[in-house]
Amino acid sequence: MSSQSSALGQQPLRTVQVLGGGSAGSSAHVRSLAAGLTARGVRVAVCAPPAVDRLQDFGAAGAHHIPVARSSDPAALASLRGACADADLVHAHGLHAGMRAALALGGLRTPLVVTWHTRAYAEGARAPLLRLLEKRVARAASVVLAPSSDLVLRARRRGARDARYAPTAIPAPPAGPRAAPADVEARRNKTRAELGAVDRPLLVAAGSLEPHRGYGTLLDAARKWARAETPPLLVIAGEGPERSGLQARVWAEELPVRLLGRREDAAELIAAADLAVLPSRWEARSVLAQQALVALVAGVPLVASRVGGIPELVGDGAALVPYGDSGALAATVLQLLDDAPGRRALARRGLRQAASWPTEDATVAQVLSVYDELTSPRAGL
Repeated sequence: MSSQSSALGQQPLRTVQVLGGGSAGSSAHVRSLAAGLTARGVRVAVCAPPAVDRLQDFGAAGAHHIPVARSSDPAALASLRGACADADLVHAHGLHAGMRAALALGGLRTPLVVTWHTRAYAEGARAPLLRLLEKRVARAASVVLAPSSDLVLRARRRGARDARYAPTAIPAPPAGPRAAPADVEARRNKTRAELGAVDRPLLVAAGSLEPHRGYGTLLDAARKWARAETPPLLVIAGEGPERSGLQARVWAEELPVRLLGRREDAAELIAAADLAVLPSRWEARSVLAQQALVALVAGVPLVASRVGGIPELVGDGAALVPYGDSGALAATVLQLLDDAPGRRALARRGLRQAASWPTEDATVAQVLSVYDELTSPRAGL
């Protein structure tokens, strides 16, 4: 059944999008996907916890929200199975959502697409369980989509019969009158003043406070640049299990660092920065990196770890350093802060690189082509 079937008098394609807790990036992607699909005549239902719908408002994107808990208990799986019963195709976002969708579809011939938005982490006794989860999801999916080439290879190693590179676009900000340059600068200065960075450089990092984000290395680098004549202020937007340990280090070592907690204005924080910093152990298609390279149309220079999907995402539009090397990170930051022309050149390269990224419309078109392929009459032969 083609997505164009409604034009031929047949029923429109019916899809179910399955989310778990949903990271900010994956849930925003599903909302964007829902809006693009419904605009093309596809019926979309989104199975997600109520809290995710309150944040994304899938109904406003044209989708039907079905509240389903982020759980694999029998009641939650029964709800999910009922929601998927009349679907032509189910698209799960994330490993855990993929596993629940596979269990709910057990015995049904409904095609299952799974997008691996990011890489999960587990250590010790949990590592083999994660590998098993990845294998089961990869093998259950008709197609695995992944936003970075290394995730595609990982899915294939786990047994995916069909794994494809599918970069996603960050949703565009709401349309509105374009702010005058003076207003943009005033907003930037206001943000810097609120953060306490009027007469000093401002560095911004954003993301959950978890071990794989590399914030320990970032604090090691901050200890080195704290000795600079005008130490930059580093602010970190995010919340997570590492907060208490990171805050204890900031206080004990008197680091020029502020932990801001969870913020809804990360894009504005990045736009106000002299540099954005991404010290992660691994990233696929980092939202922070994308926001930095397109911030305020002029771009904000980015310093990032050379890991995962970051090099293919940013090209020559960011300064890349080895993961875990606090010396290289601190030196690169200080060098760029001392080189205003170099920062501007890096930002310009970032803007050129961002222009090569897929639009939301192109992202939807690629996903829809996969749907059409899996639901065409020949797919069942």
